[in-house]
Amino acid sequence: MKAFLTMMIGLMLVVLTGCNALETAGKERNGVTTIKIANYFSETHPQNIALREKFKPMVEEQTDGKYVVEIYPGNELGDEDSFTSGVRIGSIQMAITGMGLQTANPKIGAVEWPYLFDDYEQANRILNGEVGDEIGEAFRELGAEPLAWTANGFRSVSANREIASMEDFKGFRLRMTNIPIFINTGKALGANVQPLALSEVFTAIEQGVIDGQENPITTLKESGLYEVQSHVTETKHMFSPNVYLMNKEFFDGLDDETREIILAAAKESANYEWELLQESESETKQFLEEHGIKFTVPDEKFMNELRDSMEPVYEDLYKKYDWAEEFINKIHEQK
Repeated sequence: MKAFLTMMIGLMLVVLTGCNALETAGKERNGVTTIKIANYFSETHPQNIALREKFKPMVEEQTDGKYVVEIYPGNELGDEDSFTSGVRIGSIQMAITGMGLQTANPKIGAVEWPYLFDDYEQANRILNGEVGDEIGEAFRELGAEPLAWTANGFRSVSANREIASMEDFKGFRLRMTNIPIFINTGKALGANVQPLALSEVFTAIEQGVIDGQENPITTLKESGLYEVQSHVTETKHMFSPNVYLMNKEFFDGLDDETREIILAAAKESANYEWELLQESESETKQFLEEHGIKFTVPDEKFMNELRDSMEPVYEDLYKKYDWAEEFINKIHEQK
């Protein structure tokens, strides 16, 4: 009986420890609270440079060391789905994510629908206005507090051959993110869409499983994909934003002064990232050209055909979501 009771008490302690693990994550220890930040970018990407040079020192210095920021780049805390879930449940305090939570609320993904923004200034201004505020409420409903918008960039197609017309997409095996709007956009281009995680793309290209992929050119460089590709077509078919997300319960539990410090640091860091990304694009393009990548800029006819090919995508979205047309019109009105 004594052995049985000892075993039961041990099991209860394990269960309680597991249940409390998330509750204690990020809480004060010896007067210091750790803020873990997860993302999928390389250490040299503008996202992580901005975190290291702006967010981390601002938070740590202005809180007199009461808060320590730990940055985990390159999927060190799991892939995007994992660390986004971690933020929602509180096992990770903060993350830089894409719009993956659109699987829980489709409106979150509407800001990266095809050919929605024309340039960085426009995207920055609109995301940091009424449109971004509306998406922010969707994040909060999912347990995540949006602190600031950042830029991943305009997406282009990299390939193992030149793509200079809509005809060139026929039979082209194009990797897309495994999210419906991405898959439908690729299909609208006329490509044979192959959904894959980014971590699988290099090998898939190298082994000839796919012919190419689409991402901002900074990602092409930072992930080393230029080593197994020969061409980039600057389709700029989507603008991909990122967002600083913090566990809402953790954020709400901060005192007013710390909350303001966190928000100010996030804004400063995000603004710096927008600048770094844009400044680095010309250098990135030069780097890729020096490593054998040939760039194709669509002429007016090709670009118009690219844009027109997305009309069925929008028609389906407007039928599927009763809020969609009004929301997209709101963005167009602010251009």
